[in-house]
Amino acid sequence: MSVDVALNPDALRLYPFSRLTEPANVPRWQTGVTSSVRTSPPPTVAGSTGRITMEVMGQRIAADTKILEAVPDRRLVIATSASGMSVTGSLDLAEVDGGTQLTFRSEIKADNIFMAPLEGIVADTAERDVDASLARLSAALAAGPEKPAD
Repeated sequence: MSVDVALNPDALRLYPFSRLTEPANVPRWQTGVTSSVRTSPPPTVAGSTGRITMEVMGQRIAADTKILEAVPDRRLVIATSASGMSVTGSLDLAEVDGGTQLTFRSEIKADNIFMAPLEGIVADTAERDVDASLARLSAALAAGPEKPAD
């Protein structure tokens, strides 16, 4: 699955890619993610690890994550595996006339033959969540970074 979104040129100035991809900020825009924490020291580089908790099809799932590729202000690729499914997702930014293009890609694969029949169901559920995630992402970018509590 791949989705392209055109962003306002000011969006990333207000809410830069590094904040967008910071683990603690992921629940702000990614549908289903209830928490995301870094388990390796900053900065985010290939090999960095984290732990994510999400609600998927009514189930609460916790999974370890690993950064496969990190190009500052351009690309982030993350992978995880839980409950018999592996997910690889990427965020890519590219300058285009009048703005920035964000491309989100996700690949979902069953880890074994027992989960293979559910692969399509899980992928369909994830695909339906993309629109909601993109709406939340657009709102987060428009709002800029959250203000610290007083």
